[in-house]
Amino acid sequence: MTSKSRTAVVYGGSSNEREVSLHSGEAVALALKSKGYDVVLLDFADADFINKITELKPEAAFLALHGAGGEDGIVQGLLEYLRIPYTGSGVMSSALSMNKDSSKRFYAEAGLSVPESALVTSANSDDFESIFESFGGSVVVKAVDEGSARDVYICDNLPDFMQAASKLAQKSAPFLIEKFVSGREVTVGVLDDGENITALPVIEIIPKNKFYDYESKYDQGGAVHVCPAQLPDEVTKKCLDHAVAAHKALGCDGVSRTDFIIDSDGEPWILETNTLPGMTSTSLLPDAAKAVGMSFADLCEMILKTASLKSNL
Repeated sequence: MTSKSRTAVVYGGSSNEREVSLHSGEAVALALKSKGYDVVLLDFADADFINKITELKPEAAFLALHGAGGEDGIVQGLLEYLRIPYTGSGVMSSALSMNKDSSKRFYAEAGLSVPESALVTSANSDDFESIFESFGGSVVVKAVDEGSARDVYICDNLPDFMQAASKLAQKSAPFLIEKFVSGREVTVGVLDDGENITALPVIEIIPKNKFYDYESKYDQGGAVHVCPAQLPDEVTKKCLDHAVAAHKALGCDGVSRTDFIIDSDGEPWILETNTLPGMTSTSLLPDAAKAVGMSFADLCEMILKTASLKSNL
């Protein structure tokens, strides 16, 4: 990709993470412009999006989308059809990573520690109380395909659990009940240029709320990021290795960021992998890149240079 090449930064969309995506896209666009790229911002929610990106004929699309439509393979499939190279993972990897139940199976096959969980559908929705008790009375209830900690509830008593489970059951979509793992919350970004896969320093997340929820993620002062995390060397190595293993297991491309809880024994339990990590002023991936001397603009350019088509249509 040549300097001054035309680049579409695709952002916005219609998911409930639209606001975050708008911030990510604007930050990325400014960074790439500072590097000399001809950048055009395109909102994926625009009814005329397909015509606009087709007429633009960008050399590549930088995906700054989050949530449904952006991280689940939908926009990736469209860009494959239009033959426009794009950043991030392909259709299958994106869909797999977005689905917390499916991704857990791939993690387990890769030998990673995964919290015990149950997928709740209408067929087993009457078993709430027995599932709660079987997990020791402390659980996490979460939507199976949401990001940014949307629809996530930590429950350590039956009334709170029943209320959270009922809320998600009303949405008529499968959701997960997961055994709660107590410990330190960390995340590891992974950069993949097609030849080398590199894990960035471990970041420990210390949220102001009970856990790293939506408010903690995006409000200024919502959480403290400690990078590199102050962990024993062997625990740090395990986190780095497991993040790379998760990236490979899910077939990710370009970039990913995997979240863990480290228990009292120093074991990292994998929670999820993000294939389009946030790129805002409070985001984790830019913090980790900064810790190894990579500026935000350099990070954006590196990701852009990994843009490609993932299928041979």
